Amino acid sequence: MADDLRLGLNLGYWQRNADDATEVVLAAERLGYESVWTAEAYGSDAFTPLAWYGARTSRIKLGTSVAQLSARPPVTTAMTAMTLDHLTGGRLLLGVGASGPQVVEGWYGQPFAAPLARTREYVEIMRKVWRREEPVTSPGPHYPLPLPGGLGKPLKLITHPLRPEIPVYLGAEGPKNVALAAEIGQGWLPLFAFPEKIEAMYGDALSGAKPAFDVAAMVMVVVTDDLRAALDGVKMMLTLYIGGMGAKTRNFHADIIGRMGYAEQARRIQELYLAGRRDEAFAAIPDELADGIALLGPLGRIRERLELWRRSPVTTLLVMGPRDEPTLRAVRDLVLG
Repeated sequence: MADDLRLGLNLGYWQRNADDATEVVLAAERLGYESVWTAEAYGSDAFTPLAWYGARTSRIKLGTSVAQLSARPPVTTAMTAMTLDHLTGGRLLLGVGASGPQVVEGWYGQPFAAPLARTREYVEIMRKVWRREEPVTSPGPHYPLPLPGGLGKPLKLITHPLRPEIPVYLGAEGPKNVALAAEIGQGWLPLFAFPEKIEAMYGDALSGAKPAFDVAAMVMVVVTDDLRAALDGVKMMLTLYIGGMGAKTRNFHADIIGRMGYAEQARRIQELYLAGRRDEAFAAIPDELADGIALLGPLGRIRERLELWRRSPVTTLLVMGPRDEPTLRAVRDLVLG
C-alpha cells in the first residue's frame, strides 16, 4: 500500500516530426513530476527522445519504458545507458523488457527463447559493464562473452560510469517475470494494472521485492465530463493490444487480461479482431475493464478512484494522455496533494 504515490509522465512512442514534447516535459518538471518515460516498439527508439528531453531539463528523471532486449546486445544497452546517464547528471531509469515473439522474431530476426533466462543474463552483463571491476565475461548461453572459438578477448568499459549502479526496471506481465523483476530489479513497469486485482494476481511474485522496490504503473488518464468517450478511447487501445499486439497463439496482453478475470472476453476479442471484425472486438471489451485500468472522467471521479491505487502495491503512477499544463497541474494536485 502506497499512501504517498509518486508521479511520472509516460509519453509513449515518438511518432513524427511534430511530436516534440519538450514543452510538456518542461511543464512536468516545473510541476514536480518525478520522471518522464519514452517507449519503443518497431518505430522510434526509446533513448534518442530521452537524450533530446534530457538536454533541455535539469531535474526530472528519464526512463525507458521499455528498451527491448532483442534490439541491442546487453553491452550496447549498457553503453547507451551509461552515456545518457553521464550526460544528464545521473537521471536515467533503465526499463528493459523481452517484448514478444511477433516483434522479436518478425522485426529483429531473433529467436524468442527463454525470456526469463535471457533477461537475467542480460541484466547481469549490464551490471558487470557499469561496475568496471574487471573485463566483462559471461558463460552464456544467450550472450556468451567473449564469443567462443573466436579472436575476441574480455574487455572493460573505457569510460568510467557516473554511477556504477543504474536503476533497472523490468517491463513484465507474467507472474514469473514479475517475480524476476522483484528479485533482480529496482522496479516493475506494468502496462495494464487493475489496482483492486494486483495483490491477488502478483502478491506472491512481489513478496521477494526489496523495501524500496518501485511498482511504476502506466495509467491512461483522461480528464473529461464525457465519460463515455473516455471509456471508448481506452477500449480502442485495448482492442489493438488484446486483438493484434501478439501472435495468435502467444499474446501476453491477452493473457494478462485473462488473469484479471476476463479470459473468455479476451479470447473472443482476439478471435473477432483477427477475423477482421474489429468493431465487434471493440464492443466485446467490458466497460468495467477499461475503467478499471485507467483514471477517467471529471476530477472528482478521478480523485475518488485514486484511492484504489493508493491501497494497491503501486508506488508510482506513470500517467499517459495529458499533454497540456493545466491538465498536468490538475493531475499533480490530485496525486501529490
